[in-house]
Amino acid sequence: MTKGRKFGLATGGFALLLFGVAVVLSLSVAGWAQSSPYVLAASAVAVNSGSAAGGPTDTSNEADEPILTIKKRVDEVNVLFIATDRHGKFVRNLNQNDFSFFDDHKPVESILAFRRETDLPIELGLLMDVSGSVHGRFGFEKESATGFLQHVLRPGYDRAFVVGFNKESHLTQDFTDQMSLLAAGVQRLKNHGGTALYDAIYKACQDKLLREQFDHPIRKAIVILSDGEDNQSEHTRAQAIEMAERAEVLIYAISTDDSGLILRGDKVLDDLASATGGRAFFPYKMKDITRSFAAIEDELRSQYAVSYKPSDFGADGRYHSIEITALKKDLQVRARRGYYAPRQ
Repeated sequence: MTKGRKFGLATGGFALLLFGVAVVLSLSVAGWAQSSPYVLAASAVAVNSGSAAGGPTDTSNEADEPILTIKKRVDEVNVLFIATDRHGKFVRNLNQNDFSFFDDHKPVESILAFRRETDLPIELGLLMDVSGSVHGRFGFEKESATGFLQHVLRPGYDRAFVVGFNKESHLTQDFTDQMSLLAAGVQRLKNHGGTALYDAIYKACQDKLLREQFDHPIRKAIVILSDGEDNQSEHTRAQAIEMAERAEVLIYAISTDDSGLILRGDKVLDDLASATGGRAFFPYKMKDITRSFAAIEDELRSQYAVSYKPSDFGADGRYHSIEITALKKDLQVRARRGYYAPRQ
């Protein structure tokens, strides 16, 4: 065999290899597009595609990139929590010895790390109910939500996405740190149709906050504006909470009901928030909506983070309860109720 023929065969083999890689990549991208649970607004795509011309780089395309695998201890549990006094004010100067930590009703084996976290990066989802049951204050709620994002997000450090939901979830802005894109995403929301609250939470946690992997501590939260009513979801409330727990997401809920009555949706919002370590707000006046957003912002900067090793851990996918208690009198702790162990 001549040298030229060898080179020709090698070149042909390399071409076949490139063709194979191209086929695999095209199938992978097509598969991802078919599996995406969101109805993506055409205007949102247009804004994203045009944003590359100037300003900070939009990170919304990162979801299509391969996820970096980060190796860490499978028996390490990480929990964000807050402590308040009898008046509900945040207590920010406590230490590890001021708390007791139980996993599945047993004292933890060891505390691996304890920190007062006021400056962690935030990955946040804004989920706004755009169903027919939302009316009256919708314009003011969008205004307040935009103001909240402007205050809480730091460019180059925090990111957020915007979803409007009725019987379907509509992604009007993917993950970005650019406030102009987020504001435009909020303004594109229009209210009409039925309500699938649980599906919106489930999909946001599974497809936006669970799939992302980080090699450093981070706060993941969802802020929901809704009346708590659900008449369209395929998933149950328990399944929505479970997915939030798996994604280690705090849920904050702001009620859009302005009737002044205690309705069924109020309990729904309270359950979603308390199960994940978040908080529900029930503003009656429009100015109280702004105060609710301000309280959420304050809380996101007033957290403790603990990493511990459970005394009885098995990588079997089982649910474990979490109990964190303040040893000082009259202090209350709010944290998620539990987690699901990974499977080996």
